[in-house]
Amino acid sequence: MQKSTKKNEEKPPVLHPRNKHKGRYDLKALCGSSPNLKEFIIKNKYGKQSIDFFNSTAVKALNTALVKVHYGIEYWDIPNGFLCPPIPGRADYIHHLADLLASTNKGVIPVGKHIKGLDIGVGANCIYPIIGNAVYGWSFAGTDIDQKKIDSAVLIVTKNPTLQDKVELRLQTHPGQIFKEVVDANEKIDFSICNPPFHANQKEAEAGTLRKLSNLKKKRIKKPELNFGGQGGELWTDGGERKFILNMINESKYFAKQCAWFTTLVSKQSNLRTFYNRLEEIGAVEHRTIPMGQGNKQSRIVAWTFLTAQEQQSWVANRWINKTDN
Repeated sequence: MQKSTKKNEEKPPVLHPRNKHKGRYDLKALCGSSPNLKEFIIKNKYGKQSIDFFNSTAVKALNTALVKVHYGIEYWDIPNGFLCPPIPGRADYIHHLADLLASTNKGVIPVGKHIKGLDIGVGANCIYPIIGNAVYGWSFAGTDIDQKKIDSAVLIVTKNPTLQDKVELRLQTHPGQIFKEVVDANEKIDFSICNPPFHANQKEAEAGTLRKLSNLKKKRIKKPELNFGGQGGELWTDGGERKFILNMINESKYFAKQCAWFTTLVSKQSNLRTFYNRLEEIGAVEHRTIPMGQGNKQSRIVAWTFLTAQEQQSWVANRWINKTDN
């Protein structure tokens, strides 16, 4: 019997209650930890101190301070041009994922390095493993199709003792595949996480950036400036998120008993029905939609499992309750 749980998306969701980034940034504390952030402090239209979010260098400096203050990361850097993620939204995904796992564990969030996640498209920034490990102690395998991104993530892990032996990076040498080639035949994964490329091509990505910047600046912007960076494979892919996620769904069936929960961000609500239909066609036991929101941007997580209720309880007993970190 198929079961679907879909939360009401009519009311714009706010940041998760456990998100450390609710409200205004503590710029004093952030600048105290990372003094170079001071040069990017400006006054907004309300006369209050803020960050120049239209400056990619400023966004990178802010992220460096945030991961140091809130997640204990001493070294964090990414090569120029690569995606510099908005951390509050990434943290929200992690917290909602924790709640998802808790829903199959009598409301208790499973913590510790024996809880293993697969970050599909870990990127040069390695942000999901950083947050997931710092907040919940989880370990991660991060995959990417770009060697430069893998090298950057490896450097972050290597230079931060808290991440060593907790985060493993794997190069996906077959760009058209998601789980195949990077997940071993007998490997067990408690969850997968993914922030897929939303756009179908560079032109579409640039048009979206122009709309966003024009809305933020309240005037027409003619030149796309990626204040958060990003490039092909991060912002766009052939067929956009619809094709990418359908491919992910189709492949997940072959790893149905190796992963407790598959999840992905979905930007376009119009794609949801297509994803639901495909999940039901391939025999997913349950799928859920979790609304997310940050500022004016609305998104959602789609999660699915092939495990029956009995299999979920067996998974919890064998991997979460009867196994502890050494």
